[in-house]
Amino acid sequence: MVICAGSGGVGKTTTSAALAMGLAAAGQRVAVVTIDPARRLADSLGLEDLGNEPRKVDPKRFKGHGIEMKGELWAMMLDAKRTFDELIARLAPDEKTRDEVLANRIYQELSGAVAGSQEFTAIAKLYDLDRSGDYDVLVLDTPPSRNALDFLDAPDRLTGFFEGRALRVFLAPTGIAAKVMGRGTSVVFSVLRRVTGVDLLQDLSVFFRALGGLVDGFRERASGVKKLLADPATTFLIITSPERDPVEEAIFFRGKLREAGMPFGGLIVNRVQLDLVEGDPDAAAAELEGELGPELTEKVAETLRELRVLADRDHASIERLIDELDEPDPVVVPLLEGDVHDVDGLARVHDHLFEVDVDAA
Repeated sequence: MVICAGSGGVGKTTTSAALAMGLAAAGQRVAVVTIDPARRLADSLGLEDLGNEPRKVDPKRFKGHGIEMKGELWAMMLDAKRTFDELIARLAPDEKTRDEVLANRIYQELSGAVAGSQEFTAIAKLYDLDRSGDYDVLVLDTPPSRNALDFLDAPDRLTGFFEGRALRVFLAPTGIAAKVMGRGTSVVFSVLRRVTGVDLLQDLSVFFRALGGLVDGFRERASGVKKLLADPATTFLIITSPERDPVEEAIFFRGKLREAGMPFGGLIVNRVQLDLVEGDPDAAAAELEGELGPELTEKVAETLRELRVLADRDHASIERLIDELDEPDPVVVPLLEGDVHDVDGLARVHDHLFEVDVDAA
């Protein structure tokens, strides 16, 4: 399993798709999962839409783009709420409990809030895909890295919630739940039911009774997810661009991976400005003066000087990343012309990721 992490706007979705495409082209059966609500992954793969189950990408999409698809590429966009509902259905001890929880108004509100964080549900979905045995490689495109850190903490936080004192008190026969069911409070709920038509007391009773039956299942699932994250077959790729803020995010996230003892697979630096000329930019521009004239030649020289400044800045950023992340050989993807929004663009990113001879390609 490959988890692609990094700050927003550095090309994680594109990189995840290009990486999955390259692995599939090499003969692997690969599923790429995004939790980005934008349509970038679907658009880049030429799909009208993506759902909560992997959908096979037609290998014909890659013909004419220099990609020979020897394996299979599947793609999906995580629906966090639906995934959480499916998890409840899977862990429920019986159909009655499942139906009671899913139909419960309190669950519907809380599940939307919990699933909205996306982190645990994304890993839970990957856990199911991994258990299915249908794929050789799973590639996850994560949210921005400060949120992606929650992937590391989600299993422990969920286990802590179910094992926490607050929930045990609420579920205890003599705890808060019992007080909620008390006579005086029942009168209040009875009035609310007559006024609003909502039996909140019944909803609370059903919700917490059913929740008690799911605690063991959630605890086991959280433990399984935690083992999956720490599995030697799982790795984190940090994706960044050379700008200051993404670089700081990458360094921060690498430190968190170290603290958590999670496997670090490598660094990908996107959108790097390369130095377009060797030597003096003014001298390079001067060679064109006979064709361009002095005024246009000066503008070309000025542009080359500006690009040199950007290239030097990006080079310095990469050197810092090499030092801070202890990654001597990052993959560098240069700044490409235009936005990557289709298979042709993915193929260009793929060539740099897999060190294909770009000129020959």
